[in-house]
Amino acid sequence: MNEKILLIEDDSTMLKLLQTFLQFEGFQALLLPGKENSLEQTMDLIRNEMPAVILLDVYMHQFNGFELLHAIREDEQAKNIGVVITSGADFRKKCIEEGADRFLLKPYMPEELIQSIHNVIANKANPDRE
Repeated sequence: MNEKILLIEDDSTMLKLLQTFLQFEGFQALLLPGKENSLEQTMDLIRNEMPAVILLDVYMHQFNGFELLHAIREDEQAKNIGVVITSGADFRKKCIEEGADRFLLKPYMPEELIQSIHNVIANKANPDRE
């Protein structure tokens, strides 16, 4: 497996927990703290890394998850990357309307996260499946 998952989250404890969990599950987990980078710096990293899935928190310091989602979907290189958005507030409808592949309401179960990532990867590999 070893698909690359980019974690964009401003909670450093949550970042480390997710990284450890995803690595244990066989993914290559890359961390991007949401506190330090601008939207353009984040897009540059996404273009350089080209992860299979981005796990994206809605609320961050420099920009919000919806701004980044729009930038991803408008970017020719990155527009087909899977995006799973997470938040403590229920943005499920808005996330899907705005182009996210999945939404997870925090707190979510680890199995739910893994299943969402697998579903997004499978759907990107075979778009006619859904």
